[in-house]
Amino acid sequence: MAGKTTPVFVVLNRTGLATARRVAPALPGAEIHGLMGRVAGADATFTGTIGHLRSLFRGHRPIVALCASGIIIRALAPFVADKRAEPPVVALAADGSAVVPLLGGHLGANAMAQRIAAVLGIRASLTTAGDIAGGGVPLDAPPQGWHVENPEAARAVMAALVDGGPVDLESTVDDTLLRWLTSESAAFARVDAAAGSPVHPEGADPDGADDGAPMVRVTESTRAASGPATLVLRPPTLALGVGCARGCAAGELENLAREILAHHDLSPASVACVVSIDVKADEPAVLALAEALGVPARFFDAATLEAETPRLAHPSETVFNEVGCHGVAEGAALAAAGPGGALVAPKHKSLHATCAVARCPAGLNPELVGRPRGRLSIVGIGPGTPAWRTPEVTAAITDATDLVGYRLYLDLLGEAQLGKARHVSDLGAETDRVTVALDLAARGRRVALVCSGDAGIYALATLVFETMARHDRDDWGRVEIVVCPGVSAMQAAAARAGAPLGHDFCAISLSDLLTPWPVIERRLTAAAEGDFVVALYNPVSHRRRDQLPRAREILLRHRPPETPVVLARNLGRGGESVTAVTLGALSPDMVDMLTLVLVGSSETRRYRDWTYTPRGYARKTVPAADHPGADRSGADHPGADHPGADHPGAAPLVAGDPTEADP
Repeated sequence: MAGKTTPVFVVLNRTGLATARRVAPALPGAEIHGLMGRVAGADATFTGTIGHLRSLFRGHRPIVALCASGIIIRALAPFVADKRAEPPVVALAADGSAVVPLLGGHLGANAMAQRIAAVLGIRASLTTAGDIAGGGVPLDAPPQGWHVENPEAARAVMAALVDGGPVDLESTVDDTLLRWLTSESAAFARVDAAAGSPVHPEGADPDGADDGAPMVRVTESTRAASGPATLVLRPPTLALGVGCARGCAAGELENLAREILAHHDLSPASVACVVSIDVKADEPAVLALAEALGVPARFFDAATLEAETPRLAHPSETVFNEVGCHGVAEGAALAAAGPGGALVAPKHKSLHATCAVARCPAGLNPELVGRPRGRLSIVGIGPGTPAWRTPEVTAAITDATDLVGYRLYLDLLGEAQLGKARHVSDLGAETDRVTVALDLAARGRRVALVCSGDAGIYALATLVFETMARHDRDDWGRVEIVVCPGVSAMQAAAARAGAPLGHDFCAISLSDLLTPWPVIERRLTAAAEGDFVVALYNPVSHRRRDQLPRAREILLRHRPPETPVVLARNLGRGGESVTAVTLGALSPDMVDMLTLVLVGSSETRRYRDWTYTPRGYARKTVPAADHPGADRSGADHPGADHPGADHPGAAPLVAGDPTEADP
């Protein structure tokens, strides 16, 4: 019943390292991360304490930080929002003299602090009201996967425990599972110890009347009586197997699932996972059902389901001929429940769907069941600095199990790559990189394919779809694909220079490795004739030295030699430089493959150290008399997309006007 993530001890010095090593065994699977240059021998290292704490917190990793509480609070304060979703955070004095749960008390921090305190022979400084009043009994926060049906009843049970009175414990689940619960949760261990009546084994009457005595009932039954003094706990013991026709309505499958659960007196809160055959990994109805129940969706291949044939209640030759196994719903439910599981609700059918339920007496951990639908996030990390990395990209990288990319781009992630599998390839191996990413995602991994700048601008997003379309593989087609935009090099260069992209612009790559040079020349000519600001990517290389001069020659035919040009190199990285020159002076000796060249239009201007391209605002704010021949309607100048701009007397543009938005 292990959780999704393992705790991380964040250590800043040798004293803290010794303490962390002493208490880490109390938190199975915990990792020790040490500050680089000050801590040797840790499982992993980091360079910035604040940044590392934030990265772990956003990644929902439980944290035990061996440092001052103030450091933790200042680091995490901007990210604290929903107490129901935050990971546990514990402050532990480096010398082991104090341990304080700061965040996520009832989500595991209190329990972590108590385990650490037990090893150190001290008392954890619990501050949550429920733990103070209940003597350290957070009954409304059971282990992951378990659900409290009526948390309002926890207060009466906690009060009874504090008073030393008996608390009945009734259970219809396997004794092994109940023993796991009481060993995993100090709160329910106290309930077990205080039980005034014996634990009822499988087969106990779930309709037992609530006589007002404090009680905890652990059951899947929907008929279990509850009341102000009876806390009902739902164990994660049920696997909901489903099958459906392609395009089945989500409502039909969900209605069938809820009907079968109700018919067999099974609570939806005890469903640990929705399971099916792998060809349904991208089926919207299956994914919607899992989301509606708040549980993961997991999938098995046909061979695994076929191995369950001897245990099926309704094997089908028709199903075998279609998908290679004799039962999907029953087979998936049984495969998830394992050898010790059994069907508790055989296959039920609707017009386009089937459902079955199996019980695993020892409880289910969805992380160990089948495999999830794979996810491929194609992310643009910006030109270099993490400050230009969008929250969506950061979240995708944090969530990923695997990172795929060119070595330099992965290295730029710094600490964000810790704990993840790296799949590195060289420049020129872009197709191989995409294939690796798709294959990993097809095996159920969460993959981030890392690009610099924006993933869809001269990067790998388009190659992913091109590769998928070329090969049309079923397993790739079932992968969830997400493209996460990033700050492009031309955006970063423009921001450093001022606002050269303030009016119409385009981007052209001068590399003829993938695009024939005559095509590039036609595009350069069109851009020059159209008087666009032009962002030139891949301006030169060791082999290519003549394309940039030819591009300069084409542009000079349509704009003056004094046209401002911005040369931006190594943006967001060490050695960054932003230089202003003119189109007439532009030379290939000034640039390399790490340089982006921004060539202004005939309207682009320099003001002090800034470069900008006017959009025509002056024509709307300066009296028409100052602009001979100007049309008062504004319809023939930049900014005419402003609502009402084609009406005489339109109001001047102000900050925040829709015309300033990036479409």
